Amino acid sequence: MAYTTIDDPSVYFYTQLYTGNGTAIGSGGNAITNNANSGDFKPDWTWHKVRSTTNDHQVYDSSRGVKIRLNTNATNSDFTLNEGLQSFDTNGFTAGSDAGVNQSSQTFVAWQWKANGGTTSSNSDGSITSTVQANTTAGFSIVTYTGNSTAGATVGHGLGVVPNWIIVKDRDAAKNWVNYHERIGNDRSITLNTGDAQSASTDHWNNNTPTSSVFYLGDYSHVNTTDDYVAYCFAEIQGYSKFGSYNGNGNANGPFVYLGFKPAWLIIKRTDASSDGWYIFDSTRSPTNLVDKAFRANVNNAESGESIDLLSNGFKHRIGANNNFNNASGTYIYMAFAESPFVSSKGAPTTAR
Repeated sequence: MAYTTIDDPSVYFYTQLYTGNGTAIGSGGNAITNNANSGDFKPDWTWHKVRSTTNDHQVYDSSRGVKIRLNTNATNSDFTLNEGLQSFDTNGFTAGSDAGVNQSSQTFVAWQWKANGGTTSSNSDGSITSTVQANTTAGFSIVTYTGNSTAGATVGHGLGVVPNWIIVKDRDAAKNWVNYHERIGNDRSITLNTGDAQSASTDHWNNNTPTSSVFYLGDYSHVNTTDDYVAYCFAEIQGYSKFGSYNGNGNANGPFVYLGFKPAWLIIKRTDASSDGWYIFDSTRSPTNLVDKAFRANVNNAESGESIDLLSNGFKHRIGANNNFNNASGTYIYMAFAESPFVSSKGAPTTAR
């Protein structure tokens, strides 16, 4: 069996840097062309952050509708932003004049995932009928559903395998972004928009682990009242994505975490205690080690300096005792997507950074 089925991860995940021009959509907006190897990266989920100043993280997807914004660092509901993102293009996207995606002369990053080209289908695998846009090759689906306030409800996710990471957001009310992560378990959750530790809960996932067809809901309002919700679901794909955990060691020769690929994007959060938040690294903003540019998904700050190595087969901390990444008694979760697999489908190794 081949080590990986995805030799070029940029077909499914891509990071693009761009500079804002402040141009309103009535004047054409700012059309950004991706530089992905495939040459035709049309995204379905985009996550934008201005690098050079303070502004909210902005999230858009092709299932909810291109102009409908959510912010990972806030609890707000769906908001139609006329000058936000305007279109998902054949090889990129077009932004309006909103400062969160296109402030003049400011630098931006856009992290992008491909689902199914905006094509959705009704899914009746669960007790709640969902609308699903799934990319089973890359292990990613965008799921929308309307809750029923019933503990034990199930929602079809369309992946065909068990998801390892699920992010749920109430689209109608000011509620937290709730995360299921397999290393935390089905009786706990952790919020994306705060630095809080994981919390014990029986009413998020109803103490049931997702299956290859559905994920479970309790009757907690953040995941299952009579509101509309969106869920971003991820399943681990060898050589392309990995969702795991590690323990800190508290010294400058920090822990090495094996991924099986060179990471293009990495997010880390301490789970057993509160921290400054969810730290995001990528190999596009920091193409050489030490990687020293990070964002936090839960705050609107500009880039900050940190110390981590992104290696050909994983990542390694180059920082001493640090609550956010490497406390000697700390437990951390991570989610990572590949720049290139450590070994291709043909058995050829990649080049180390």
